[in-house]
Order: sequence, then C-alpha cells, then structure tokens
Amino acid sequence: MSIGFKEWTLVCDALGGGAQSIIIRKGGIAEGRAGFRFEHPEFYLFPTLFHEQAAKLKLPPDTALPAPRADGQHEVTLRVRVEWTQDVADPAVVRRLAPFHIWQDSEIEKRFQYELPSAKSAAAESGKHGVSVAFVRVEKLSAPFVFADSPKYGGCRSWIQLPDLPAGITGIPVIDENVHRSREAEIRALLG
Repeated sequence: MSIGFKEWTLVCDALGGGAQSIIIRKGGIAEGRAGFRFEHPEFYLFPTLFHEQAAKLKLPPDTALPAPRADGQHEVTLRVRVEWTQDVADPAVVRRLAPFHIWQDSEIEKRFQYELPSAKSAAAESGKHGVSVAFVRVEKLSAPFVFADSPKYGGCRSWIQLPDLPAGITGIPVIDENVHRSREAEIRALLG
C-alpha cells in the first residue's frame, strides 16, 4: 500500500505548481491524543474538496475549485518527500512564513489555537502547543494515479492507505534544485 496525505485541493495545486514548498499542519480529529506528526518520509498528496477552502486561502475570491472526476474515482498526481520538519510553538514565527504559503493568516492562527478535547490534557502535560512545519520536495507523477473511491478515505485524519502505485510511474521535481535550496535557506532563516 502507498501512503496518502489529505490536503486541500488548492493547496495541492500550489505545491504542484511550485508556489509552495512547506506544509503546515495541526492534525485532524482522528490524530488522537498524541497529535499530528509527519510520520512518513514520502507520501502522495490526496486532494480534498470542500467549497470554503478558497475563502481561507490567499487567492482571488472567485477562484474555482476543480470539478471532481465524473467517474467518481480519485486522481493523485503529486508525490512528496519530506526533507525536514520543525515543530513551531510561537505564532509570530509561523506568521513570518506567510510569503511561502497560500493559507490566510487567520487560517494559520486557527490551526495554532485549535486543541482537540482529547489532546488538551496531553498538550498541557507535554508543554507542546503549535503546529508542525514540513519542508518538502514535490514531484509531479509521470502519469495520474487513479483509483476507486472507498469509505476508508473519509474522516478527519491526515494519513490514509492508498492502493499501490502502478509500475512505471515516476516523479519529476516541480522546481529546480537551485530554487528549491534557495527557498529552503530563506525558510530556515525565518524559523531560526
């Protein structure tokens, strides 16, 4: 099985278009008491559709969501390799990353403040609050990875099991190495 990471469709577009090289995540309800972690070094972006996402991103208000496939299947076109992660507990530090992602500041702030009922006591015990930031290398697949829908892809969780990727599909980086490394240096400097 392949690992899928659920992310908003328009954020997937930004990652796949080379406009963004970071993922900022708090985690979903199904992450449980331990909270979210970037636990997989490589995964496929599983685009999720919901109509309000355009309003929560730094995009023109009339930005349209792509239509779902007419056959009801899922289509994955991007593979991600996590190069490094950092937990960030200071909202001011995350705000400095604004030029490097398309989420509105208010959405990042919500992620920072959101505590799951089951995670509140765990966060208090561990002293951990904040978000996880991953610096990622994004590759466009040489052919779309298409598979049937299943109830196991639903729910408020970040990680899902996908079918195996068909043989012969490769990945091509969406930005060149020099741009990628320059962006990494800027982001690392902002994170401190």
